[in-house]
Amino acid sequence: MPLNFCSLASGSSGNCYLVRCGETAILVDVGISGKRIFEGLEYTDTPLENVKAVLVTHEHIDHVQSLPVVTKKAVNAKAYANEATWSNINKKVAEEKKEYFNTGDEFKIGDITVKTFPLSHDAADPVGYSFYADGRQLSIVTDSGCITKEIFEEIVDADLLVLEANHEVEVLQMCSYPYKTKRRILGEFGHLSNVTAAKCICKLMGAKDKARRILLGHLSQQNNEPELARMTITNILHEEDIYIGNQLQMEVIRRDTVSRIYEV
Repeated sequence: MPLNFCSLASGSSGNCYLVRCGETAILVDVGISGKRIFEGLEYTDTPLENVKAVLVTHEHIDHVQSLPVVTKKAVNAKAYANEATWSNINKKVAEEKKEYFNTGDEFKIGDITVKTFPLSHDAADPVGYSFYADGRQLSIVTDSGCITKEIFEEIVDADLLVLEANHEVEVLQMCSYPYKTKRRILGEFGHLSNVTAAKCICKLMGAKDKARRILLGHLSQQNNEPELARMTITNILHEEDIYIGNQLQMEVIRRDTVSRIYEV
């Protein structure tokens, strides 16, 4: 059975992703309203009883906003996070609904194998996730200020990669954010820029000759635009003689629009 992926929301104002295989459905982050999440599940023909897990990347509100309501209404779902993240989540979740893992752990949820790996962000213990089924890999890397060696080694085999392209550096530098906020975003525990995302894609394409689909996500509402992200990254790829085509597909997922369902 193939893996399926759908973005219910991706951006600085809220994030929620759906991963499915067979009758197993997993939500990655629930940082938008419960109403939008349940509407997204209905739109994708995903029965609520099929949701077996909510995986939390880190404790920031744009990733955990609806954790109480989703874990309550999705009766078959447990919420997964590491201990440091649970300690910093300011949301009430029933203890019997909580599952703990150590960063780096691998475990099975229904038909899907899940691998956790550390990210570089200003949170207690932020993680990315890879999903495996039927010999295919889907990985999610957002909210990371850099691509570490460990992150790169985890995503180099991904057939579908959700990769952060948060901001255009020059736009961020000129925006109204306080200087301290700008430095945080630009730092190694901040967010990936369009240029950093492009360099990561170039490195991936050079490391292994395989077909990949890259979905650019978690765009800043103020400091990026879908067309700007696409243009900046495409230009850098072209400089390295890398072109969108058979081996590389690249799209942008939106903050306020449910994406199409991708088969991995």
